Amino acid sequence: MHSPLTHRQTGLVILGAAVATIGGALVFEHGLGLTPCKLCLMQRNPYYLAMPLALAVALAPRRVGRMLLVLVGLIFLVSAGLGVYHAGVEWGIWLGPSDCGGAGAGASTGNVGDFLNQLQNTRVISCTQAAWRFLGLSLAGWNVVISLGLAALAFWSAIGSRATAAGAPVVSA
Repeated sequence: MHSPLTHRQTGLVILGAAVATIGGALVFEHGLGLTPCKLCLMQRNPYYLAMPLALAVALAPRRVGRMLLVLVGLIFLVSAGLGVYHAGVEWGIWLGPSDCGGAGAGASTGNVGDFLNQLQNTRVISCTQAAWRFLGLSLAGWNVVISLGLAALAFWSAIGSRATAAGAPVVSA
């Protein structure tokens, strides 16, 4: 089935959704005080990679745009995989990374007293506890939903654009 969006429109939609998702994460972090864990921060990386690529899709010729859409789709599949992993850690299905904790208590060149004082002021954020849930899904679960949706959109547009470019009939619903 043909995508109703051009590759340029798809690139802009994906860019907007990625910016909104990262913006939402930043609002939860800085506006609502939900400190992210190591896995939460790791799940942002595919978005940071996909945003400039989505912009490139919007600016590229059709053939290059289609190839970039496939790459963006693959990036969001990785993002979904990271979300599934994190959600599984939250639900206790498997173990998370052993170093999943807070920041701020890095190596100190001071004395032991300073280091112990620094440890007392460090808030450890566990990857095993969801900071917030909506409709039964944590933010990691919502990342899976969003990432799979964006991957599907990217692949659909890349395939739909290819079918149109190859001269296949366009079927509209």
